[in-house]
Amino acid sequence: MLILKIIFAVFFIYAGIMHFFKPAFFNHFIPNGLPKLTINYVVGIIELSLGIGLFFTQVVSYAAYGIFILLIVFLPIHIWDATKKRPAIGSKFFAYIRIPLQFLLMYGAYLIYQDSLLII
Repeated sequence: MLILKIIFAVFFIYAGIMHFFKPAFFNHFIPNGLPKLTINYVVGIIELSLGIGLFFTQVVSYAAYGIFILLIVFLPIHIWDATKKRPAIGSKFFAYIRIPLQFLLMYGAYLIYQDSLLII
């Protein structure tokens, strides 16, 4: 379970940092009419914080739960992206692959959460 936790932590820390270094990449994932830069930075802070939280025993259950909820929130965005003529992720293939991948990530967050409850 430690390996999964480290993989998730690195992934979410990296994704969070990228929201600050490459904000233009994320613009196409945010629907028009919304404050794109604000949403981008807020999500970056959330992802970065949750990823870091996975390294601390005192908050790992909250971080894993937060990641699970964040992935649920992102699911409609990924579905919306897959239905666009030109998905933000690039190809329709990857846009559709990302949807079941989201469920796999949710399961991984659930496993980390369950494992963190055994520590307490």
